[in-house]
Amino acid sequence: MYPEKGKVAVLTGEKKIDVLELPVPQINDDEVLVKVEGCGICGTDVHEYKGDPFGYIPVQLGHEGTGEIVAIGKNVTTDASGKPLAVGDKIVTGLKPCGVCDTCKNDPAHIHLCDGGEIFGLLPGEDHYFNGWFGEYIKINAGGVIFNVSDMPELDSRLLIEPAAVVVHAVEQAKQIFNFKHDSYVLVQGCGPIGLLLLTTVRTMGVRNIIAVDGDKKRLAMAEKLGARWAVNFLEEDAEARVMEITGKGAEMAFQCTGSPKAASTIWHYVRRGGSMCELGFFVNNGPTSYNPHLDICNKEIKVIGSWTYQAKDWLQAMEMLKEASKQGYPVGELVSHKFALDEINEAMETNIRMDGFKIAIVNE
Repeated sequence: MYPEKGKVAVLTGEKKIDVLELPVPQINDDEVLVKVEGCGICGTDVHEYKGDPFGYIPVQLGHEGTGEIVAIGKNVTTDASGKPLAVGDKIVTGLKPCGVCDTCKNDPAHIHLCDGGEIFGLLPGEDHYFNGWFGEYIKINAGGVIFNVSDMPELDSRLLIEPAAVVVHAVEQAKQIFNFKHDSYVLVQGCGPIGLLLLTTVRTMGVRNIIAVDGDKKRLAMAEKLGARWAVNFLEEDAEARVMEITGKGAEMAFQCTGSPKAASTIWHYVRRGGSMCELGFFVNNGPTSYNPHLDICNKEIKVIGSWTYQAKDWLQAMEMLKEASKQGYPVGELVSHKFALDEINEAMETNIRMDGFKIAIVNE
């Protein structure tokens, strides 16, 4: 059973989240009610918190969540992969395509590029209170994409599944233009949660020569714990020269994970002639960047690919990656560096903005 009322954290203004207590919704035969255990704060949440660039206010944010099913409609019997679902199961939620746009109808291989897809935690308006993970309960609407993750009992690991799916998708994109080998020189620019999970993923694939580039000592130290062979601090040394010293000719494959236009201008300089680059840092519009088409792309004949969100299959591989990383001794759970109660969510957001840790999470005791 569950209480009649529950808390929801609603963004009501710039840098202003109000925690409201509202009636917990009843579910129908096609819906699921989940008791939230925790939810990580994503960079997208922070951008919305800082200035509402999407025009969503009022909105209940939170899409990196996990929790336990407390009520389930009779028509909901399996998750997105076909695994049975029941009360007591631990779950996470993915992207729900709209089903009616041109991409959904004519290009199912790229259904994650749907023009009108829905992600719980990014649905604006009062009608979607209890449809975000920043709360005590979340209602999974009919057709919502659910994954049963009951075989992952550790909360910290489950909190990383959604960002890990972003990373797995990026690596799959990169495979279209680069053949990863054990001795490949792979560079990861930006050691926030996405960059750190990215290099962990590449390391679990057996790649040994991983170069982490960042300006934060703590993040670079974590990068080394998670499998980077070299940590390059661009604030303390000539990063381009150091990368050339390490590789001889430049990185064979580079991932841009920062969301910084300045970094996006720099990434090209780290890549060797004939090399490859994957851009996955700009999930919001942080402004334009500049590059030299002759020196950075044409003369080097660099192959470039972008990465956007994820597909259902990426979630399944993300779970396997996190399990494998733990099995190999990489402390991925340590990425959840700060935990705040729901009532402390504004403080949690400010902690994230200050870049005081890695993954900041809201956790319900």
